[in-house]
Formats: sequence, structure tokens, C-alpha cells
Amino acid sequence: MNGLQDDRPGYPLAERAGERVCSHSGVPLAEITLEAIRAGKIAPGDLTIDRATLGLQSEIAAQAGYRQLAENLRRAAELVEISTDRVLQIYEALRPRRSTYEDLLALGDELERVYNAVATARLIRQAAEAYRTSDLLRQEDAASGSSGSG
Repeated sequence: MNGLQDDRPGYPLAERAGERVCSHSGVPLAEITLEAIRAGKIAPGDLTIDRATLGLQSEIAAQAGYRQLAENLRRAAELVEISTDRVLQIYEALRPRRSTYEDLLALGDELERVYNAVATARLIRQAAEAYRTSDLLRQEDAASGSSGSG
């Protein structure tokens, strides 16, 4: 296999490690063809990327020295296992003044505990700290003493 050092695949993955690439539903990349789509053998869910492929892309980016890209791909790999609705809720919670510091810390804990999304949980915790120093957190309702949810 051609690629980076030690037979590790490089870009483009489809050419250099196509046998290791499959969709989130498990369909191998080689089986995703226009003919298969036209024949109804490939469903929309078969066209989504899987965690392992994103993880492989993350490794390649890290080996090439693209640390931030590697970290972004690592988080993306974690997010494919989370429902779209929950991802949208997380996005909403990260908007300025939508969550308290405690809300964000709890979200980070949930991501790590429930989804094994360690890199994403780390990002949420970093956001909590940055929001606290930048005054971007939702303030607790002083009258009711509640903080609500993100």
C-alpha cells in the first residue's frame, strides 16, 4: 500500500486505502457506485462516513503535521456516533449566552461518559473556560435560582 511511512495510508484514501474505507452503515467504498445507486442497492444512509474512516484521516493529517486538522477530524469521528438531533442541541448549547458554565461542564461529561467522545468533551470544557473569561455564558436567573439547560 502506498502512503506515508510504515505502510500507513495517505491521501487520497480512496486510492491508497480504499479497501479500508466503508460507509457508516458498513458498505465498502468499492460497492458505492452510480450503478448500485440507480439499482436501489445503496440507500442515503449508505453515503455517510464512518468513525474509522475519519479516524484514519485524522491519523494521516497528524502524520503530515496538520495538528489542528487532525483534531477536527478526531472530533468529527466522535460525532458520527451521536444523533443529528443531539448534535444540533450541542451546537445550540455552544452559542453565546445559551449555557451556564455548569451546563457546559455537564455536557462535556455526558459526551465523554455516554458517547466516548473524549476530544469533543475536551473542546466543550475549553469552550466553558473561554466563555467564562469572555463573558459569553448565560447568567443564572437570580430570581428563581435556576440555571436552566443549554
